[in-house]
Amino acid sequence: MKRKNWLNTVLSFAAECRLKMVISIICAIVSVAGGLVPYLGVYQILILFFNGKQTMNDILFWSAVALAGYIVKLGFYALSTTLAHLSAYTILENMRNKMADRLMKAPLGTVLDQPVGKLKSVMVDRVETIELPLAHLIPEGISNLLLPLGVFAYLAAIDWRMALAALATVPVAVAAYAVMMRRFNQQYADYMEASNHVNSVIVEYVEGIEVIKAFNQSASSYEKFRQAVESFKEYTLDWFRSTWKLMNLGGAVLPSTLLGTMPVGMYLYINGSLNPAELTMALILSLGIVAPLSSFTVFVNDLKSIEYAVKDADQFLNLQELESIDEPVELQRYDIELKNVSFSYAADTENSVIHDLNLKLPQGSLNALVGPSGGGKSTVARLIARFWDVGGGELTIGGVNIKRLPLGQLADTVSFVTQDNFLFNCSLLENIRLGNPAASDAEVIRAAQAACCDEFIRRLDDGYDTDAGEAGRKLSGGEKQRIAIARAILKNTPLIILDEATAFTDPENEDQLQRSVSALIKGKTLLVIAHRLSTIKNAGQIIVMDKGRVAATGTHAELLAGNGLYKEMWEAHIGAKQWAAGGEKGELRQNV
Repeated sequence: MKRKNWLNTVLSFAAECRLKMVISIICAIVSVAGGLVPYLGVYQILILFFNGKQTMNDILFWSAVALAGYIVKLGFYALSTTLAHLSAYTILENMRNKMADRLMKAPLGTVLDQPVGKLKSVMVDRVETIELPLAHLIPEGISNLLLPLGVFAYLAAIDWRMALAALATVPVAVAAYAVMMRRFNQQYADYMEASNHVNSVIVEYVEGIEVIKAFNQSASSYEKFRQAVESFKEYTLDWFRSTWKLMNLGGAVLPSTLLGTMPVGMYLYINGSLNPAELTMALILSLGIVAPLSSFTVFVNDLKSIEYAVKDADQFLNLQELESIDEPVELQRYDIELKNVSFSYAADTENSVIHDLNLKLPQGSLNALVGPSGGGKSTVARLIARFWDVGGGELTIGGVNIKRLPLGQLADTVSFVTQDNFLFNCSLLENIRLGNPAASDAEVIRAAQAACCDEFIRRLDDGYDTDAGEAGRKLSGGEKQRIAIARAILKNTPLIILDEATAFTDPENEDQLQRSVSALIKGKTLLVIAHRLSTIKNAGQIIVMDKGRVAATGTHAELLAGNGLYKEMWEAHIGAKQWAAGGEKGELRQNV
């Protein structure tokens, strides 16, 4: 798909504020017109004095006209700027909403693969850089374009030769700026690349500072940080040094309009083509061309910053969405079946993670996925939740291909509890209520009690009203996992996936966590991924996966008797448990 250029991308988010933008442009034009009125007032006052007909009433009248024009200029400029800022913030809001919407509709695996720092940088920082130039581009850009044109027209009305003389220095300045800008695009691209590199090093240094201190690598890590900052500084200064001479030349020549208007004006005055008032006014007007023209170098940089910010945001604005239908499908049952399913994270299929997988999970059954790390267990779980679409084959729920289920209906059908449990920045009550936003406080508390959360939550100073940020520092990993299970209990879906949900449970919490899981799975179709084989030995079906394929299925007893891989895993697990228990006893004896 061919992407729109950055300007069209920005304008595509301006639909609801186009009227504001049009009014802002009109106000900017009126402001420019008002800015020319003081020149007219000064001109008329000069004529009065040169003709010797000045009176207090006439001077006050034209002074009032000049003041009125200046007030019109300021008032309409303020209105134009206000509307431009409102438009800019509307565009930013729409861009961020579009990115958030794309993230919600994209394959969840694709979203999870994005570094959090990058998401924050693009959605907050990069998009924010659009606001300032965008908000000022309309009022100031139009003013700086129309004002020189208006002044030039005014000069031409006095004498066309003076109008041309006012532009005598422009070609020299333009030539200097043109030479300076000939490699601007490449230099700006290199600057952004250098900026992104130093930002990534800074983020890496800050995020890894705990590891850096723990392994006493502060000197080498700081040196990498220092070199990145130093390199960025040197590159930036080198770029600036390469442009300073030409920029100073252009900046010095462009304002020197009197170099052209003064000799030409004196010549025309001596020849009688200009009277003193016209000469004076022409000299004043020529100075009014300078400032607006000088500001265009700033606008070039602003436009380039918008272009690169939109370019960075474009990746998330155009994320590929999962196909979804709108009409819900009535499911008669909740069994899961994978038929010849294959999947690869990459675009090619040479490095498939799942190979021609066939698997059935009967309704209301407890199923466990076990196997070596990298065998594809978590991938299967995520395919069932449709974090990604299968690369080949078919995945059905109740005999219906999950691609035919609206994403909202699928989310209401499947609960997914992982080992990484995130607490939002709100109360623990509201964190649990995320499972069912319509649930009452009493229903939330009942879910917490079923998940064995109630006791430790009530021990907190503010109980269920404790902010998760404050509570997060006081809760163990097992307690956070039980809060996640309480959410799933409250959600009450017919299909439940536990992906290593008990992986990091401390021994004293394991029994309570198992009881909370038991409360969660009553009457549900459950798929559990576990390394602790003792937690799933009573499962109705245990699926052993290895290298993306099903190696064996059966009960715990059947697999111990007939599958060497499972037997090895079980013996290693039992040995680890005995070692841990022995270590704890030894430690207790030592303390005694």
